[in-house]
Amino acid sequence: MIESKKTTEILFLDIETVPQWETYEEMPERFQKLWDTKAQNLSKDDKTSIELYRRAGIYAEFGKIICICAGFIIFENGEAKMRLKSISGNDEIEILKEFSLLLNSVEKKGIKSLCAHNGKEFDFPYLCRRMLVNGLKIPSILNLMGKKPWETPHLDTMEMWKFGDFKNFTSLNLLAAIFDIPTPKDDIDGSMVQDVYWKEKNLNRIVTYCQKDVITLARLLLKFKVEGNLKDENVLLV
Repeated sequence: MIESKKTTEILFLDIETVPQWETYEEMPERFQKLWDTKAQNLSKDDKTSIELYRRAGIYAEFGKIICICAGFIIFENGEAKMRLKSISGNDEIEILKEFSLLLNSVEKKGIKSLCAHNGKEFDFPYLCRRMLVNGLKIPSILNLMGKKPWETPHLDTMEMWKFGDFKNFTSLNLLAAIFDIPTPKDDIDGSMVQDVYWKEKNLNRIVTYCQKDVITLARLLLKFKVEGNLKDENVLLV
């Protein structure tokens, strides 16, 4: 599939999510009971549903999106350049509305595919589910409902690296290391986002982390396609 995709027709993206409520105790009683049921299926070492609540943000039914970063690549004189945009805030519906406008805009400009690391298991379905929960129409480029795997145009760098090996999970950070790409985890990693958001209330720190992930993602795909590198000075934040 990768050979048939033009790099300039791909939108690279990453999302950051947190639990909808800071603590288990703040959840409405109805959701507490539902999380208790979910936690029973997740627990493998007798942890309580309260202890497991730190994982709530990775499930679209209990989490929310606080940041979306997206960018695309152009080539000038054979050199890769990226335009990168970040959408963040405490109001998820406003984030999703702005992202929907962005998707509709870039699709008109020739973007045909989305790319994320573990995107088919996480980013793409999470975005679709949260859009529906918030009463928003899913943009056509993102809408995967009812489509078979071979009918989706999106790229997933983790899936691509598997080469058909379904038991293999490889992090973006590990792939960055083996391809000699600067780590995107030099400040925080995904496990820290919840505390940085709820306790530190430092959204800017999360945005910077999300941007690094997208830049790393683009550099990784360039390595997969043997199309050179993306220099720091060629990344433009818009």
